[in-house]
Amino acid sequence: MPASSLSSLTELTPSRRAALKVSYTARALDARRPTHVLTGPDVRPRPGDLVVATVSRIGRHTRLESAQGRRRHLFPGDEVLVAYGARYAPDQFEAEAPSDLGPCDLVAAGGIAGLVSTAHEDVPEPTRLLPVGLAADAEGRRTSMADLAAPAPPAPLHAVPTVAVVGTSMNAGKTTTVAHLVRGLAAAGYRVGAAKVTGTGAGGDRWMFHDAGADTVLDFTDDGLATTYRVPAERVARGAAALHDRLTAAGAQAVVLEVADGLMQPETAALLRDGALRSRVDGWVFAAGALYGHERLRTAGLPVAGVAGRFTASPLAAREAAGLLDVPVLSRDELADPAVAAGLTAHPLVGAVQGRTA
Repeated sequence: MPASSLSSLTELTPSRRAALKVSYTARALDARRPTHVLTGPDVRPRPGDLVVATVSRIGRHTRLESAQGRRRHLFPGDEVLVAYGARYAPDQFEAEAPSDLGPCDLVAAGGIAGLVSTAHEDVPEPTRLLPVGLAADAEGRRTSMADLAAPAPPAPLHAVPTVAVVGTSMNAGKTTTVAHLVRGLAAAGYRVGAAKVTGTGAGGDRWMFHDAGADTVLDFTDDGLATTYRVPAERVARGAAALHDRLTAAGAQAVVLEVADGLMQPETAALLRDGALRSRVDGWVFAAGALYGHERLRTAGLPVAGVAGRFTASPLAAREAAGLLDVPVLSRDELADPAVAAGLTAHPLVGAVQGRTA
């Protein structure tokens, strides 16, 4: 949207552009940083808009994750390029996307600017940001995450074995489960694609999946979303399906997807009901900090291929769970075992659909 009579367009000097600390979420602009900022009383940011902001106070997040994955130290006075968005993180912050260019918070190290509404009692106050203006071009058109989305993928010509990992909550062991499953499938000879389809923009999980052996790794930021919290369910589902199709188009022979947050999180619950993703997933692995919830997946009609997660760090808890369940309880080492990982793609409920065509 071009600048209006009530907005102001300011050019960023070359030195300011060079010094700008670009976040992971805004990484597509690292090489071609915004030339201008848009401000004014009628400028209303939208979720996903990119904003240049000054760090006014250091709090919870002392570093900003860069486009390359390095966590750069933050100092008062630094100018950063981040994206507006909401955050759902019971162990840290609950935050909403701001509706104006007033002071706001850095609610995620990956580069999300929001307004904290609640916080875990053990978490320090958020790092404070003072927006300079929305990232814009010389004509005053604002830049949003949607502008940075990868091109729409072609319709896949065939299906690939796909396992999705969902869990009870934040820190249930979902990312670790995905990484070890990726490692096992890669060791079994698969060319593996991995994607995080919901959550808050950050690169740590992406780098972990690469390091585990995934050939191609994507997340929802590649589909133009800074976060998926407060995003309409149909948009989240469409993005998840598109990420799966991009991995297939890139030549993945097996795909592992992570669905962030927990079963009670609204976007997660809606995604599990959506036919677009369900039709692409052959088996689900349930990651838990404590053993509960996998029956909810079955009630929803989703084939549970195994249970994993943080609770398996206790051999006693894993043994007790195995005595109660009729699906495998899988430790990290077992997930990384080629035979076990390959066996998940051949689960009886999986094998029945492996030969389908898209």
